[in-house]
Amino acid sequence: MRQSKLFVPTLKETPADATVASHVLLLRAGYLRPLAAGIYSYLPLFQRVIRKVERIIREEMAAIGAQEFFLPALHPAEIWKESGRWEVMGDNMFRLKDRGGRDMCLGMTHEEIFTAIARDELRSYRQLPQVWYQIQTKFRDEARPKSGVLRVRQFTMKDAYSFDLDQPGLDKSFEDERRAYCRIFERCGLSYVAVDAHSGAMGGSASTEFMVRTDAGEDDVVHCASCGYAANVERGESRGPSSAAKGGVAGPTKAFPTPGVKTIEDLARPPHGKPPEQQLKTLVYWADGALVIAVVRGDDELNEAKLQTASGAQVLRPAHPEEIQAALGARPGSLGAVGVRAGEQEKIRRIFVDRTLAGLSGMVTGANEDGFHLEGVDVARDLAQGTLADLRKARAGERCPRCEAGALDVYKALEVGHIFKLGTKYSEALGAQVLDAQGKEIPIVMGSYGIGVERIAAAAVELHHDADGIRWPASIAPFHLSLLPLQQQDAAVAQAAEKLYEDLGAAGIEALLDDRDERPGVKFKDADLVGLPFRIAIGKKSLAEGKVEWKARGDAQAELVPLAEIVSKAKQALGKAGAFSIVG
Repeated sequence: MRQSKLFVPTLKETPADATVASHVLLLRAGYLRPLAAGIYSYLPLFQRVIRKVERIIREEMAAIGAQEFFLPALHPAEIWKESGRWEVMGDNMFRLKDRGGRDMCLGMTHEEIFTAIARDELRSYRQLPQVWYQIQTKFRDEARPKSGVLRVRQFTMKDAYSFDLDQPGLDKSFEDERRAYCRIFERCGLSYVAVDAHSGAMGGSASTEFMVRTDAGEDDVVHCASCGYAANVERGESRGPSSAAKGGVAGPTKAFPTPGVKTIEDLARPPHGKPPEQQLKTLVYWADGALVIAVVRGDDELNEAKLQTASGAQVLRPAHPEEIQAALGARPGSLGAVGVRAGEQEKIRRIFVDRTLAGLSGMVTGANEDGFHLEGVDVARDLAQGTLADLRKARAGERCPRCEAGALDVYKALEVGHIFKLGTKYSEALGAQVLDAQGKEIPIVMGSYGIGVERIAAAAVELHHDADGIRWPASIAPFHLSLLPLQQQDAAVAQAAEKLYEDLGAAGIEALLDDRDERPGVKFKDADLVGLPFRIAIGKKSLAEGKVEWKARGDAQAELVPLAEIVSKAKQALGKAGAFSIVG
C-alpha cells in the first residue's frame, strides 16, 4: 500500500478525553475516530488489525472443528423472555419496538439464538457434539463507556457454543476451547493469565477469564506467584485476613448507646474505641425480590459477586434505605443480624455470614435501633440462623488458599476472553433436547465461549508501546513493515524503493511504502507512531554502497543490510516474529 493513497489522519496532540495508552495512540496514529460516547469508526489501519485478529480466531476455531455461523443482531423479545434474561439484562440491553409495536432488542450475546437453533434442528445424540461460533457485532448500553474501545456500546465478539450429551463431553469441549484461546492470545502477542471467574448473568457451574495485566483494566486479579493460583477478585479467596480478629469479652449481648455513630470508623474512635476487626458490618441487599443480609468483619469489604453466588440471585442490588428501615426498624449505621428472623415468610429471606467470622466472640454490631449497638456478640450463638459463606474480598498480602508459602498479589487486569460451562441452564429453559441411546429425551449440555476482538487489539497496544507510538506484534500489525525512501525526489532512491516494494509483495510481505514528499524526520516519526514491526529506510548515501537500513521497531540502532539480501532478511525476521499463520 502506498501511504500517499492511504487514509491515516494522525494527530500531533493527545485528545483531552483519552487517558489510557491504547485510546491515546489509536486516536493519534489514525486508527480510530469517535462518533458518540462508546461508539467508534474504524479507519483503514484498525480494520486491517481487526481482520488479522479475526483470521487467527478463525484458524484456531477451525482447528478444533468449530463451524462458523452469522446470526441476526436484532432479536425478538420473546426468546429472551423464554430464557428469563429479558429483565435480568436490565438497562444494559438496547430495547426498541418494531413498527408493529413488538418488543425487540439488539443482541448483547447469542446464547438464546444458538440454543433455539439447536432446539429446532438437533434430535439425536448421534448429532452431538457440535461446536458453533460466529464473529458478530454486539451492543451493550454501557452506563460509562470509556477508555476508547476497551469499554464501548458497540463491539465485535467471537462467541462460540458447544452442545454435548453429558458433562464429560462439556468438559472436553471446554478444554478444547481453553487451549484454543491460549493459542489465540499467544499468536496475537498477548501476555495473559487464565483466572477463575464469576459467571454473573450467564449462569452455569464454572467459568474462566483470560486477563491481561495492565493499569487500563477495570478488573482486579488475585494472583499467587508461588503456585500460580489466579482468580478474578470476584472469585478470589485467601486463607483469611492477615490480622487476627480482636474480639472483646465473651458473655451475654448488651446494648450500649452510640449517638451519631453511622460508620465503622465512627465506632472505632473514642469514646467507644471498638476497632474495625472487632466489629460486624451488616449489609442488606435486594435479591430477586427478597431482602438478604450479609455480615462481614468491620475492616473487610463485601464481595457482591460472592453474595450473588451464595444467594443464587440473578439480580442483586443494595437495598434502598426505606426498604431497610421497613425490614429492620433502623437506618444504615445501626444495623445488625442478631435476633433477626429469616425465612420465606419473613421480611428477611436469608442471612449470610462470612466464614472467617466462625468461632469469634466478643464482637460488636448494630442493635437495629438508631443510635445503639450490641457488644458481647458470639457469632456461633447469636448468628446461628446465618449461613456461613465466602463473602469478603481477598486482599494483597494475605496467604494463598492453595499453598502455604505464597502471599497474594492483587493487580489491575483487562478481560480479553471468558469461557463458561453453562450446563443445561439454557437448554432446559428453551426446551433444547435430544434422544439418548436409550431413546430418552435429555437436555443438551452447553458451553459458551467469548472473545472481544477489539479488546485483543487494544490490549496489544497497552502491552506494546513506548513514548514514540505503538509497537504492534507482527501477527496483527496492519502491515508488516514500513518502507521509507528518504529522498523521494531522488530518482535512484525512488526507483530502488519501487523495485523493493514489488519484490517484498512478491514474497508475501505487506509493505507500507511512504511515497510522500516529506522530510526524513517526518517519515521516521509517523512510522514509529503507526507502529509497524519493522522499517526499511532507503537513503542516497547507503544506496550508493548498495545497502539499506533495517530496523526493528523499538531497537535503538538501525542495521545496514545489502539491498540484494533485504527481502530474505525481512521474510526471516517476520517468520520468527509470527507474522505468518501457524495453526496450533
